Amino acid sequence: MNKFLRWSSLAAILLAPVSVHADSYPSRLIKAIIPFGAGSATDVVPRIVFERLGPELGQTIVVENRVGAGGTLGTAAVAKADPDGYTILGHSSALAIGPAIFPNLPYDVAKDLSSVLMIGANANVMIVPMDRPWRSVADFLTAAKAKGSAINFGSVGVGSAVHISAEKFRRAGGFEATHVPYRGGPDVITDILGGRIDFYFCPLATALPLIREGQVRALVVSTAVRATELPEVPSMAEAGLPDGASTVWIGVFAPSKTPRDIVDKIHAAGVKVLAEPAMQASLKKLGVEPYPIEPAAMDTLVAKELAANMLLLKDVK
Repeated sequence: MNKFLRWSSLAAILLAPVSVHADSYPSRLIKAIIPFGAGSATDVVPRIVFERLGPELGQTIVVENRVGAGGTLGTAAVAKADPDGYTILGHSSALAIGPAIFPNLPYDVAKDLSSVLMIGANANVMIVPMDRPWRSVADFLTAAKAKGSAINFGSVGVGSAVHISAEKFRRAGGFEATHVPYRGGPDVITDILGGRIDFYFCPLATALPLIREGQVRALVVSTAVRATELPEVPSMAEAGLPDGASTVWIGVFAPSKTPRDIVDKIHAAGVKVLAEPAMQASLKKLGVEPYPIEPAAMDTLVAKELAANMLLLKDVK
């Protein structure tokens, strides 16, 4: 080979695009921000996955709960973080709700965040204190319409997924109610158990042990079909309120400029973790159905929900 050909071959090798991000990632600890309180479903479910995802990636994932403003404070921290794969977000379908509630957010969901992994989908379940006389949705609606805004409900913040489940139910049921936002799910549970809140659309993961132990009464699940883990509780459609149905999903996101090979590496590791029988069993116990769609499909889902929620929730407070 003459000198020109040798130099041409060397130049081709040196100038060829080489992906080095995924080969060296991750080389240090990864921080996962969850914008809701410890003990909430949006905390419990991602934590279970992060505990296995870290070892699968070869690094530790440390979870930080950064709560406030319906999940938007923690979300903003990730949206503005360095796009290097070392700061990720564990969030729920509330991500596509925030912009409809808070019009001046310091981030744009579509532009500042990229989908990484859809963990799964589940239902919220309407729970009421055991000392209330309601045994069905019909019982509840009769009382709610008679009492007007004297009926109240809790949530983990304005614009949270549990708030929207309650709001859709309220509108479909045609009654007024006072919304009482809390900083975290455990606080709402405390007041439900104490009879200070009339109802709460609790994430299934959190509600299951309370229901099974007889501490609260479940009247309806938020979805159009019954939840596998609560076969005795009617769906929203069966309760005669199909327009009140809502589904909650939980997923992982990263800053939008995170290199695609890093996003793909996290996604691939996550899909592998979600396929593990032990992981599927753990999620099933929490009422979560694994749903590992591709990041592009997840981006499309989020965009559609953003548009729908902007129309639906413009007057929600």
